[in-house]
Amino acid sequence: MSARLVVADPERSRTTICLAVSPALKALGVKNRCRVFEIPEGIEYEMARPRMRRYMEVSAAIYALYLKRVSAQDVHVYSIDECFIDATPYLRLYRTDARSFARTLMSDVRRETGIPATAGIGTNLFLAKVALDVCAKHAPDGIGQLDEESFKRDIWFHRPITDIWGIGPGIARRLEKYGARDLASVAAMREETLYREFGVNAEFLIDHAWGQEPCTIAEIQAYVPEGRSMTNGQVLPSDYSFDEARMVLREMIDASVLELVESRQVADRISLYVGYARDKNASRDEDMFEGGHGARPAHGWGGAHTGGMRSLGQKSNSQRIMATNFLALFDETTHRDTPIRRINIGIAGLAPEASMPLTLFDNAEDAARERHLQEAVVNIRGKFGKNAMLKGTSLHEKATARERNNQIGGHRA
Repeated sequence: MSARLVVADPERSRTTICLAVSPALKALGVKNRCRVFEIPEGIEYEMARPRMRRYMEVSAAIYALYLKRVSAQDVHVYSIDECFIDATPYLRLYRTDARSFARTLMSDVRRETGIPATAGIGTNLFLAKVALDVCAKHAPDGIGQLDEESFKRDIWFHRPITDIWGIGPGIARRLEKYGARDLASVAAMREETLYREFGVNAEFLIDHAWGQEPCTIAEIQAYVPEGRSMTNGQVLPSDYSFDEARMVLREMIDASVLELVESRQVADRISLYVGYARDKNASRDEDMFEGGHGARPAHGWGGAHTGGMRSLGQKSNSQRIMATNFLALFDETTHRDTPIRRINIGIAGLAPEASMPLTLFDNAEDAARERHLQEAVVNIRGKFGKNAMLKGTSLHEKATARERNNQIGGHRA
């Protein structure tokens, strides 16, 4: 709690994001989730390498502590270090109040793991999250608490508005066009204006501006999506040429296909996003937004992008079919003379493999041979690690598969 510490990979460039910043550094004005280069000159600090596998182990241990006191059906795991708990039935069961119950859970975590936790209490999911994000950090006991009345008093005029759950730099920039820089200003806006600017998503802004949230944990637990998909994306470590990015795309396709095969799923649609490097001659402040957590591109990730969607015309998890369609989409839509910095692929329309029918145009023998090869690769990688079997192109200097196979969520495992 007293160390001047940032969690960031020292082997990456100064543009890498700080996954965490200690309270001692925050007290000196260092923004949470900033980039390394945004730490002011003259501040001495230590840098700790991320250990995602260890974080996940501790996260699971903390979740297990919660399950000793509440049912899993009343918990929604939101991220590696946050979850929502519907404590309503347990206050009567344990004959306690919300604040005391929060202290009990926090004490369990501190005693068993040594980790200090914070808590947000609210009469709905939104108020609980805002109480955690905005109020708890200033509370002596690490517990923030909001209801509809205190929300209007303590949060309505809070700035920056990007501190509020669900409002990022892009939404903040669009609200600022109408002079709305806090939730009180949003509540005062005409609903017609919000719907014209944000479409159906205006409903979230209208509800949240008044401290309302109709969704419950029970509804989250009962939700069944109409369709399922999987995504794979990465920010490239430097500017990549068309051919270099195409090679990385092939690696990403191979990894996603093996994931499909391992989970015995097929898909019928694909999507591609290619993001380009920002113009080095442009001003550093151009199209940037300062939302209280460091400067961010005002238009999302920033820079131009291309890509698109395509139907496969059939359900498949064939590497040959996936690669043919992805590479054709890349070749048709990607600029050949502009440096590339980001690639995202999506595979949609997921369904169990048993739903994949053979047609008169399929060569059953070729399909079986490819399938046996894919299963062999999956088995070898499962036993000896993902880098036990690689294509020769993954040994190329600009290839990324070997390094990413040793990461979790894009960070060092």
